[in-house]
Amino acid sequence: MRALEAGFAAHIASGATTLATCWRIVRSDGLVLGFTDHDVALAFGDTQYLPAHGLDGGERTGKLGASVDTTEVAGVLHSDAISEEDILLGRFDGAEVETWRVNWRDVNQRVLLGRATIGEIVREDGVFRAELRSGQHAINQPKGRIYQALCDAELGDARCRVNLDDQDYRAEAAVVGVRDRFRIVIGGIEGFEPGWFAFGVAAWGSGRREGLRDRVVTHERLGGVDVLGFGSAVGEWVDAADQLVLTAGCDRRFATCRERFGNVANFRGFPHIPGTDFVLRYPREGAVMDGRTLVG
Repeated sequence: MRALEAGFAAHIASGATTLATCWRIVRSDGLVLGFTDHDVALAFGDTQYLPAHGLDGGERTGKLGASVDTTEVAGVLHSDAISEEDILLGRFDGAEVETWRVNWRDVNQRVLLGRATIGEIVREDGVFRAELRSGQHAINQPKGRIYQALCDAELGDARCRVNLDDQDYRAEAAVVGVRDRFRIVIGGIEGFEPGWFAFGVAAWGSGRREGLRDRVVTHERLGGVDVLGFGSAVGEWVDAADQLVLTAGCDRRFATCRERFGNVANFRGFPHIPGTDFVLRYPREGAVMDGRTLVG
């Protein structure tokens, strides 16, 4: 049971309260925003909570056990705080949210109702509606390793250990043009082989996508120019001369780990052990069935 400070508890017990709800949002890029459903700005804990143009919290339920608590917050889109463009660009995806109940006459009387992360965001008719998921949501995420031939490490992480700061694996580049919603022409990577940045990451340093990171799906050289394909529609949000830093990609195959990165010792897959597909194969003339490893 949540314990309230004596003064706050007495205020609530009085029956005539001056309460407001405050939301503190911390985006993945580190930006902190504060909003309140009160009509005057409030400040506490190094954060200022601004009146948020019709921001309203939905009904909140509490559950016992490991069930995920969900609630929602809705409000009007306005460019100086939460813009439709920022939502479309994913700047609020996965943001951490603290919900406070505050006595607006004395903000020292307050209680933290809960911490959550922003899930699905719906936009319609100039209004946004954001789902808030409790910490138990992380329990639903897959954990552990999968028995498979492909590596399950992320290139450059603590398990992979490839140094992506090496100049062989990164490049500063710029947008030259836009082919379509998913493909853009890039300059500055002519010294790298086609495909070098496929499955890599683009970190944007300027333009409307500044501060965002996008996964590169394909890297082709067409007509003498480098064309990158993305899994999301980045072409709608970039312009010529936008700057980005590209890091090399990996398709997680054993051969790529060996030949491109020389990192076989840290390969995190199981390429030498037959999978179920091998067990189900029919014997064929000339097939090697002497027990040797499947990957040389």
